[in-house]
Amino acid sequence: MNDSKQFAPTPLDGIRYFTPPAGYVLTGRDGLVDIAWEGRPPIPLIDEDYPAAETCGSPDYDMVGRGVYHALRQNPECAFAADYAALLKEAYPHIVSDLGGQIIMLDAKEVDTPYLDRKINFLKIMTLFDPANAGLPLEIARTFTDKGTRISTLHQAVSSWYNAEKFLKKTLELNPDDRHAIYEYGEALYVLGRYQQAAEIWSGALQQFEPSERARVESRIAGILTGKLPMVPPLDYLTALAVAVEAQHAGRNDEAVAIIEDVLSDTVFAEQFPMNEIYYLLGTCYQKIGLMDQAAQAFKRS
Repeated sequence: MNDSKQFAPTPLDGIRYFTPPAGYVLTGRDGLVDIAWEGRPPIPLIDEDYPAAETCGSPDYDMVGRGVYHALRQNPECAFAADYAALLKEAYPHIVSDLGGQIIMLDAKEVDTPYLDRKINFLKIMTLFDPANAGLPLEIARTFTDKGTRISTLHQAVSSWYNAEKFLKKTLELNPDDRHAIYEYGEALYVLGRYQQAAEIWSGALQQFEPSERARVESRIAGILTGKLPMVPPLDYLTALAVAVEAQHAGRNDEAVAIIEDVLSDTVFAEQFPMNEIYYLLGTCYQKIGLMDQAAQAFKRS
């Protein structure tokens, strides 16, 4: 456990931190849990539980579990997160099981964008439970990549792709031979405009890729070496498309059309990153400004 005097607790919505009295012992599960709290960090409690804990002098087993789980779900990178995760793993197996079930449920269906953030936080908590598991940061990275390419979250493309790159790098630190992570790490570097670094990563692992992956990677490497690249880093185009989405939502369809047409005029980007949703958006904008023939053509490509 960390020395609780080294850090201040992270402020979290709906959470108040409780410092138990000296000698406090967390007990529960019919005697299976018996944990002395000395040396551990302040206890996060949900607002509704805090008055009762204050009245009793200390929180009970259920209060602690609810508060810790709520704190980690809200911010799995908060101060003392590793301590709180260790507590859940040690004393609250039903919460750990519920967390795994939540991830499975989210994986089993197409989820709306807000659920992607929930999935990322759940996976980050699981990483605290099992920091050596390379599959967890890989799945976090893939979820960030999903966010970074969805039309509804293009406004978060910059943070999403940089986070994807960070967690793919972490994956490879844990498992350097994971060909899926190598492939996706190179893709993230490419999107960020780090073309030479992407080529180096891919070139060192060509024999590990499946034939279809190898063909695509070899084409990308050839493009990098010959200068056949998007005119600006793909991330810049994704950011521009986010502005187009915002303009369309605000009714500025002419502006949205101009931005989308400018992005799609870069044929290298348009070929390498086909985004059917963007053509549908373009068709919708054309309709709004009365360009019906152009709208029909755009819809055919969506």
